[in-house]
Amino acid sequence: MSNEAQQASPLKRALLALEKMQARLEAVEQAKREPIAIVGIGCRFPGGAHDADSFWELLRDGVDTVGEVPADRWDVDAYYDPDPDAPGKMYTRWGAFLDQVDQFDPQFFGITPREAVSMDPQQRLLLEVTWEALENAAQAPDQLAGSRTGVFVGILAEDYGQIHLADGGIEEIGAYYGSGVARSIASGRLSYVLGLQGPSVSIDTACSSSLVAIHLAVQSLRKGECNMALAGGVNVMLVPEPTIALSRYKMMSANGRCQTFDARADGYVRGEGVGMIVLKRLSDARRDGDAVLAVIRGTAVNQDGASSGLTAPNGPAQEAVIREALANAQVQPADVTYVECHGTGTSLGDPIEVQALAAALGAGRTADKPLLLGSVKTNVGHLETAAGVVGLVKVVKALQERTIPPHLHLQEPNPFIPWAELPVAVPTKLTPWPAAAPLIAGLSSFGFSGTNVHLVVEAAPETAAPETAAPEMAAPEIETPETAVMPEERPLHLLTLSAKNGAALGELARHMADHLTEAANVADVAYTMNTGRAQLGQRLAVTAVSTAQAQQKLAAFAAGEEVKGIAAAQVTQSDPPKIAFLFTGQGAQYTGMGRQLYATQPVFRAALDECDALLRPYLQHPLLEVVFRDPSSADDDQSLINETAYTQPALFALEYALAQLWLSWGVQPDYVMGHSVGEYVAACLAGVFSLADGLKLIAARGRLMQALPTGGAMAAIFAEETAVVAAIAPYAAEVSIAAVNGPSNIVISGVGTAVAAICDAFAAQGIKSRPLVVSHAFHSPLMEPMLDEFAAVAATVQYSPPQLRLISNVNGALAMGETAANAAYWRDHVR
Repeated sequence: MSNEAQQASPLKRALLALEKMQARLEAVEQAKREPIAIVGIGCRFPGGAHDADSFWELLRDGVDTVGEVPADRWDVDAYYDPDPDAPGKMYTRWGAFLDQVDQFDPQFFGITPREAVSMDPQQRLLLEVTWEALENAAQAPDQLAGSRTGVFVGILAEDYGQIHLADGGIEEIGAYYGSGVARSIASGRLSYVLGLQGPSVSIDTACSSSLVAIHLAVQSLRKGECNMALAGGVNVMLVPEPTIALSRYKMMSANGRCQTFDARADGYVRGEGVGMIVLKRLSDARRDGDAVLAVIRGTAVNQDGASSGLTAPNGPAQEAVIREALANAQVQPADVTYVECHGTGTSLGDPIEVQALAAALGAGRTADKPLLLGSVKTNVGHLETAAGVVGLVKVVKALQERTIPPHLHLQEPNPFIPWAELPVAVPTKLTPWPAAAPLIAGLSSFGFSGTNVHLVVEAAPETAAPETAAPEMAAPEIETPETAVMPEERPLHLLTLSAKNGAALGELARHMADHLTEAANVADVAYTMNTGRAQLGQRLAVTAVSTAQAQQKLAAFAAGEEVKGIAAAQVTQSDPPKIAFLFTGQGAQYTGMGRQLYATQPVFRAALDECDALLRPYLQHPLLEVVFRDPSSADDDQSLINETAYTQPALFALEYALAQLWLSWGVQPDYVMGHSVGEYVAACLAGVFSLADGLKLIAARGRLMQALPTGGAMAAIFAEETAVVAAIAPYAAEVSIAAVNGPSNIVISGVGTAVAAICDAFAAQGIKSRPLVVSHAFHSPLMEPMLDEFAAVAATVQYSPPQLRLISNVNGALAMGETAANAAYWRDHVR
């Protein structure tokens, strides 16, 4: 309890406790409603739609993907009979199918061909599409192992297991059969292959499965069970029996069209598909710089309970779930401008759904601003366990394009829907999204088992244009291959691709070249390609000054042409190479260092600004004024950068900002080390002390060294350490070894006359030396007068054992445990 609370009256203490409890309750309630960002989509839908963009083209153009059942599924002639009561027959010949569901590269996922044969194609498709969804989200799939990522998959069909048994009988059941067809493995295998350790659940609520999966993913994120979630559903039709069963229910459309809301509606057409979306809390997505495609504001799930029939739709339950979703989203009914309906196209279900929507969302609407309705089932049929996710992908793309695609096959409105009395309309042509701020849609999915779901989805929030130029510092002019320009970005970019083999790499390069547009920001493209993709064995690196040049080079590589600025290689080692960050010491500083990065890189600028702010109490002149002073200025303060009181904080700040920039690009060090001043940055990065404490230390170090008498000298002697040790022995009180830079590169430091005498002695032996331009004899006996005062400052710092491998300047070994996590170490480090 704070001193204020302890000294307050009992009534005041009670009020303070009540306020604190109220704040906690509000935080809990807010977490229950936190918006969830959709940051990635992967999908395969009928009509050759292999991603969200090609699916949007299909919707925009009003394409109906339904066709006759292909021969590779079943012999439709053998099972078809127009008589809906014919036993063992189906009265429909139609469906919306995926292509090449039998194609799969098991080794890409580390699966043996033998196991792959036993795997349900639904599991295979989920692996492929989830990988694509993660890449679409710029989340490198191979970097997620051990993460708290959840997996939620809607799945019902067990067709493949039926085929497996029919082909081989129970005698042919092998070791992989159980895992190959089990629905629980659909989610579990995704978690296993990617190493994910969040919740992993397979859901079967029939037609509402994938939207229930997304609802559960949203809940899991809001509860903090996972930090990212993969959610969606899959449906593949391989055997005729389910269609025969649905024919007995009279649910199938005899004419092969989903004619939702039409008087001719006679049922639905079954469809195949798979869709997975990548979800994060909106606050996390913004923090991570993710591209937000849309936002899920609210979700709700309920059940019909006892109603007119087990599989019959229940209007009051549908209305209730919509109202619950609105409440969860904190959205008013009139704010919703479009609803993607369940819309199966049945004479009973369509009127019930429209009336429920009107009851829940119709208040306050006028005839000229109706609630717009549509159903993707008119394009791709009913994807059953993937029906919800295909509707969500449609909604996301419609929100992005601010356009509602045409609803098909509506010629004669269903007479059982009182259209004139309800504030609803169905767009049958490409329609601009009605002006509203923000754009909000609803999405319904109802399972024939009675489980109902509704989502409230909002267009992605507008983001500010990325910063490119510092407010006070103009970027310097630099030369590009075209001309001298004022750069908004670095002048040359590195783009990387990787694949499992050379052929795949060429195909990937061609695909990238085809999809890159000149409007794309080359820096954004490079960042996504470099950090948002798995790093596979066959690799390609391309340098480019623009998106157009990258496109040209990728196309040339795909065509087998030799092009300058391209490197391709096969990485054979299984373990990635180790990376070390090395931070330099004094002597490398100059006025204007980091100026271009400060002007073009927001991460670098933010880090340098933070250091500048933290150093203000310790420096007479602000750091940025010293570092970025005009080099041509005749100002007397021009030399400040070379005064150790400023040199040391300036180098620390610059190197810290550089490290943050590398980290933002996805480059993570395995080891850190620094030369003299640089070790302070290395220790800060390793977590030995905070940035604030590190800057306090380095400022005190520079100030105390600056206060020492000038004089002394340092020199690099190009001889072995043993020879140098012997040479300085007579001068032990005046000279010491400051650094061992290499086997034959030893730096000595101390009294100027003694250093000169030692260098002369080596010169007489024909051994070269080089004096260093320094203001003081660092790491020498001349530093002794400042040690106690510096140790007192170091004692005020809070230390922790390094979280990265930190190599010590003092002894050249790893600084394990408390080795560098104490004031005495940093006192000795000065000397």
